[in-house]
Amino acid sequence: MQSLNLPPYQFKLKQHGLRTHIFDAVRKKYVVLTPEEWVRQNFIQFLVQEKKFPSSLIAVEAGLKYNQLQKRMDVLIYDKQGSPLLMVECKAPEVKITQDVFDQIARYNMVFKVKYLVVTNGLHHFCCLMDYSNNSYVYLEQIPIFE
Repeated sequence: MQSLNLPPYQFKLKQHGLRTHIFDAVRKKYVVLTPEEWVRQNFIQFLVQEKKFPSSLIAVEAGLKYNQLQKRMDVLIYDKQGSPLLMVECKAPEVKITQDVFDQIARYNMVFKVKYLVVTNGLHHFCCLMDYSNNSYVYLEQIPIFE
């Protein structure tokens, strides 16, 4: 798989027929290794190992209902009180981060109203701090460390 703009991490991989699977430590199961999954698994490890987010507070590919449609967000992290704190939208490395990607995570966030939104393709990462009282947001230089 392609090297990313993240520290290198060790993963359990296995072949199943023609497909490679990667072990998802959060979901506790092997999943098909696609370019987007590669970004998701690396970014989760970055959040856990570098930013100290407890893996027990992470939901991966959690379902949500938006405008009567069933959708799946990539990563949702809760705070210690169980409230949604940070949402991540992952794209494959070859996918450009465009306004459409930000629009997608913003739509999902209408359900959760998290404090932080993150968009990544593994090469470029963007983090926004949401300000709901002023209906605005500010881009952060870095993803915050879990408090």
